[in-house]
Order: sequence, then structure tokens, then C-alpha cells
Amino acid sequence: MGRPIRILLVEDNQVFREALELLLGMRADIEVVASVGDGSEAVAASAKYRPQVVLMDYRLPGMDGVQATAAVREAHPEIAVVCLTASANAREVEALYEAGAVECLTKDQPGDFLAVYEELAERYDRIISVHLASNLSGTLQSANTAAEQLGGDRVRTIDSESASVAASMLGLAIQRRLERGATDEEIDELVQRYLREHGLLFTVDTLEFLARGGRIGRAKAFAGQLMNVKPILSIRGGEVVPVKRVRGNKKAFQEFVHALDTQARDEPGLRVGIAHADAPERMAELEKMVRDRRPQATIDMETSLGAVIGAHAGPGTVGFFWFTDDA
Repeated sequence: MGRPIRILLVEDNQVFREALELLLGMRADIEVVASVGDGSEAVAASAKYRPQVVLMDYRLPGMDGVQATAAVREAHPEIAVVCLTASANAREVEALYEAGAVECLTKDQPGDFLAVYEELAERYDRIISVHLASNLSGTLQSANTAAEQLGGDRVRTIDSESASVAASMLGLAIQRRLERGATDEEIDELVQRYLREHGLLFTVDTLEFLARGGRIGRAKAFAGQLMNVKPILSIRGGEVVPVKRVRGNKKAFQEFVHALDTQARDEPGLRVGIAHADAPERMAELEKMVRDRRPQATIDMETSLGAVIGAHAGPGTVGFFWFTDDA
């Protein structure tokens, strides 16, 4: 294999920038040499780090994508610029190409949501759109914009204040109620109870990926690796928060057992979801634990973590969600 492609990221959305940096960093053929959040920093960073490719956002503070692209290409014509855009129109995309961009790529944007909402609106009276925590992603903002563009009150967007299976299982709980004709008030009550009562715990196999994303310092990550520290984490109010630190996977698993024993009763309404990142054996252990200790529970979901969350947490991550819902 040849040398990896050297990439500079220019993106002002910190969450998106970190996620993209982590995802690209997992590839052996790519090296992210640096990332900056201001268009005016792109030229200096290009001179300093000598990337082969600059991955440039369109809407940037200091200097927009068109200006920054032109500046980078003028100062360093050997560098290819690829632009990312969530909202540029055809004229603006054309301006990016004229400035020297070799390609323009589209992020998720309100137009994508709007297309789906318009299709659903032809068949359904109500559309309820459940999303990843707004503190973790800008997806909810795009969905809100699309809902406004559709007009009326057909679409209701919901901030799950969580992620992965936790958000998905809220969607399943809402769907069960819609199938029996629940009112908007009943849906509101469910969402509020979910936000108050649901439980979620996960742990990572290595602290390396949390350090890459800036969640912890690299020195702390190195010390943690030496001591085999496994953080027990949760998501509360849309923020990833530490719950406890233990040594080794065995003690981490014991924390999962303790949480299930003390925070969830064995009853038919108990619903559980399990997710992992390249750790099917650990997920199987969690499934067995739930079935042994809470035999009346229903395991609604067993799945892999999505790419962005999996990149932040890293391979070997495993976690589970629980919520009591009799519907």
C-alpha cells in the first residue's frame, strides 16, 4: 500500500468536523493532517501541513468556501479542494467550481427531509420525526427547517436527547400508540416520560477514539490505557456524561448487571435495546444477561452502532438501553 492521502478539514461545525475526522482517520489510506474551523485559516494551514486535499465547507466564518477555495488554489495550485455543502444553490455550486474546487459534495440538508415529508404527507395525516440529540448533531435543525417548508402542522419533530437504539426505541413506542389511535397529548406524555425515566449505559474498549474526538485529553487516555480503565458512560439531556470508571471489561460488565438489577424491574413492559461497534460477542453477553436476570423483558432491538457514533466511541463499544412501556 502506498502512502496515505493527506487531508486538511475546514469545517466550522465542531460536531460534524470531529465525526468526519474520526471516520476518515479510521481508514488506512487517509491521514487527516489537521482540521480548522474558519475559512481564513485554510491558507495558513495548507502552507503549514501541506495536504494533498482540502475538504472545505461552503458556509464558513471569516472567509466563505468560495473565497477560501480560491485563496488555497492561488497559493497552492498543487492542492485539490473538495467542497462540502448543506445548502448551496446551483449558482453557488458553480461559483465553487469557478474558484477551483474539483468536486462539490452535499451533506444531509433540509431538502432531503422535505422530500421524505412530502412523500409521507400524501399518505398520512400526521408525521412524527424522531431524531438524534440536538446537542450531538445538527440533524434536528435541518428537520425543523423542512417541516416549516412543508407548512401547516403536519410534521412534528422530536429531540430524543439520546442516540442509536435509545432514539429508535422511542420511535417504536410512538408507533405502537399511533397504531391504536393515540392523540397528540398522549404522544406528548410518552415523550416526557421517556425523557425522565429511560436508562442508557455504554462502555468503550479503548480510550483512543474519545481522545481523538477531544472528549478526553491524550495524556489521560494514555494513562487510562496503561491502567486498563473502562469508563461507564451515559447520555443525559443530549450530552455524553461519565457515570463511573472501572478497571477491565469484567468490572464494566458488572456495572451493567448492577444497573439492570437496581433500575429496572422484571415485568412484561420492560423493553431493552442493545448496540455494539464491531463487538458481537460482547453484545451476546449482554443479551444473555438481560434474558437471565429479566426474563419477562422484551429485547426490541439488537444492532450495530451507526457510523458517526461508532467512530466517536471506537470498535469494541457496547451498551444497552431500557425503558418500561406497557403499550
